[in-house]
Amino acid sequence: RVTMAGTKRLYRVNDAPQHNFKVMEQRHVASAAALLKGYLSKHKVWIELDEHEVSHWLLTRKDVVYSYVIEDPANPDKVTDMISFYNLPSTILGHPDYNHLKAAYSYYNVATTAPLKDLMEDALVFAKENDFDVFNALDLMDNKSFLKDLKFGEGDGRLHYYLYNYGIPEMPSEDIGVVLL
Repeated sequence: RVTMAGTKRLYRVNDAPQHNFKVMEQRHVASAAALLKGYLSKHKVWIELDEHEVSHWLLTRKDVVYSYVIEDPANPDKVTDMISFYNLPSTILGHPDYNHLKAAYSYYNVATTAPLKDLMEDALVFAKENDFDVFNALDLMDNKSFLKDLKFGEGDGRLHYYLYNYGIPEMPSEDIGVVLL
């Protein structure tokens, strides 16, 4: 039998990040776009975001999207790693105390100087700091490398992408480098 105290202990999130992340700023966009392109291009299906699109889709906007970067110590404008997640809230119906659920969804994450699992532990800390109730992640890209270790529960469905007028054969989820909003 699992108690609430045991559940809280099992899913406890660190109080502070392990790495020296900074909130992504406009000065990071060029480097983050290059880092993201290099990472995503390793996948069979991927999206290429230019600097303008990275600025639009990934610069932190409270209650919309949250992006954090690790800067190269020798060059603060060079991004070596990045994590991001977006907000997709839900309404809770018929509960006397709660009327919304603030859900974070893992977005684009690139690890070059630290293991992705460690960076995602920090993403959980940032989500907690921003009052999210739950953190979700698809099994796309390299996400499978941390899902089990960080105690993500498997969902009850599958995500199917339909890209209009584009024939793509069925492939493993780790070959997909696109997160659709």
